[in-house]
Order: sequence, then C-alpha cells, then structure tokens
Amino acid sequence: MTGLLTLANGASFKGHWNGIPGTVQGEIVFFTGMTGYEEVLTDPSYKGQIIVFSYPLIGQYGVKASHLQSEKIQAAGIVVTELYDGPVEKGAMTLRRFTEIANVPVLSGVDTRSVIQAVRESGTMQSHISSSSVTPVHWPPVQTDFFSGADNHAEIVTFGEGEIHIGLVDFHYKSTILTELLKQQCKVSVLPYTMSTEQLDLLQLDGLLFSNGPGDPAALSSRFPIYRDWAERYPTFGICLGHQVIASAFGANTTKLPFGHRGANHPVINLKTGRVAMSSQNHSYVVEDDSIKQTPFAVLYKNVNDDSIEGLFHPKLPIMTVQFHPEAAPGPADHLELFSQFLSTAKQKKKVKIHA
Repeated sequence: MTGLLTLANGASFKGHWNGIPGTVQGEIVFFTGMTGYEEVLTDPSYKGQIIVFSYPLIGQYGVKASHLQSEKIQAAGIVVTELYDGPVEKGAMTLRRFTEIANVPVLSGVDTRSVIQAVRESGTMQSHISSSSVTPVHWPPVQTDFFSGADNHAEIVTFGEGEIHIGLVDFHYKSTILTELLKQQCKVSVLPYTMSTEQLDLLQLDGLLFSNGPGDPAALSSRFPIYRDWAERYPTFGICLGHQVIASAFGANTTKLPFGHRGANHPVINLKTGRVAMSSQNHSYVVEDDSIKQTPFAVLYKNVNDDSIEGLFHPKLPIMTVQFHPEAAPGPADHLELFSQFLSTAKQKKKVKIHA
C-alpha cells in the first residue's frame, strides 16, 4: 500500500505503508545512529514523535526485550529507507512484527536523505504519515504536555538492596538508567515527579537522579522551586530533561533547537579535563548559554559541533548535570564514570549521616 509523509511546510514524500491503514500526526525528528533502533523507539523522550532513521537499513538484527527502554514503543510513527524483514537473531522479534503488535505505522521506501535535509533546512515541524495519498489540509493541535496522562507513575517503586539509596525522579526514565544504578549496587526508589518534600525526606535517600523525559522543561515550571530545594539538600545528578529542569530551577532559561540533537555520535568536551568523547543524545531543548550567568552553576561540558551547553556543575554543592545520556555508552564505556562520580558524593553524604 502506498503511503505519504507530509511536512507542515508543504513538502511531501511517497513510501510504502506498513501497518493498519490510517493517519498519524507528530513532530518529525531524525536519528543519525547506525544501530539502536529498538532503544530509540522505546525511549520515552521520543514520545509522540515521528522518527526518521538516517541509516538506510533498519531492523536487520530484530528486537530483543532486554534492549527496550520502556514497556512500549513511544514514537507515533517511523520513516525508513528500507525495512528489513528477513531472519533475525535467536530470541528476537522482527521489527515489522514489533511495530504491528504496537499498532505503530512504518513508512518505508522513503528518500530519507531528502526528508532529513528538509528538516535541517526548515527545522523540526509537525508532520503526517498516512496510508492515504491525500495531502492534509488541517493540522490539529497536538499534545505538548507529557506530564498529565495515565503513563505517569503515582506510586514509589523500589528496586535493589544496595547500601546506597538513590531516588530516581521519574520524568519517564529510560530503563538503562535504572539498570546502571543497580549495577553499581544501589537501592533505587523510582519517585513520582509530583511527590511532596515530606514524602521524599521519609525515604532517607543518599542522592537524587533527575531522569530524562519528553517535551519542554517549562511544562514542569510550577515545581521548579521544589526541585531546587531537593537539589540543595541531596547529592544530585541530572540527565537530559533532568539537566534542563535542574538548570531552570536555579534560574537558567532553555530554548528549542532548530532540529535537535539525536544520535549516538555527538562529540562533547569536558572543559575541566579537555577530554573529548562521543555521546548519545536525544533532545530538542538546550540551556541558554547567557542565562548561566544568573545561576550558581559553571559549564562542565560543551558540544564540539555547535558549542551548546552539554553539562553543568555547582562549585559548592554536589550537583552535576549532563544533556547527553551517559548510560547509553556509544563507545565501550564513554561517560559511565559520571555515575561513579555521582555515587561517590552520595556515599560521602551517607558517611556524614552515620557519623553525625
């Protein structure tokens, strides 16, 4: 069945429709990694978006449950040059079957290079993928607040039995963040982002990790004063949206990039050490450089490609944030040491509590 991708600027691209006939609307973004499609599709930060994969063949090694970042596909739709449909690894499901079960359409046979060029030139915008060849006339408003639906967890859930107790503030976290903390022998309590400070203090945590998540950090602005109070009292680490939320809570501003950073090959430089390493990223918003002057933070990481802020640290308090995903490790172990650095501050806090 022939399908059609239409961008809000009027550009359209034909392809082959895979899935139940229909139409899906979402913000169009592109991912530049050669692998990792199963992690990308289930990453909550891609919630409601239509993802264009730049690598020409997608699905070649199937989908394994152990690689999923959440319980379901978060993307609204998928656009690829070629959807692989042959044999896959033992224990894996084909990508076609995975998307069919989730009722998420795939538009294949698309000139993705041209689509990505259009997005780079005009910026991220709304788009339709449809089994109809009719170009849409109306573009209804779409959900931009991802923190008011049924997917938000209301209960505290605890994993592991380690001596260090970390609170994972849940803005729709990736499962590998939890996995990495458990590997480091932590007890981890996944916390509703709406919980009260009184509830938080009853847990007797040793540290807080503010997770990644979808959308604009401004959607959480009513809780910025609460998050600042938490960060000032606990060793704190922020990842992706968590980085933006912490920076905003201390007075920084955020802005939306023209087409975001999404891929496994974004070079970042540590301004303290001068070390450059690759990073895995998925975000539309960044912390504005000039606004850091009105906060107590200093810049820790910058993006080598566009000089945007990729990480912050507090000179006096144990607070560190990064815009990228250290748990994703695009190389063998790039940036995993950030978890160790965070946990060392949490361990120090625990020692202080024990000897107090």
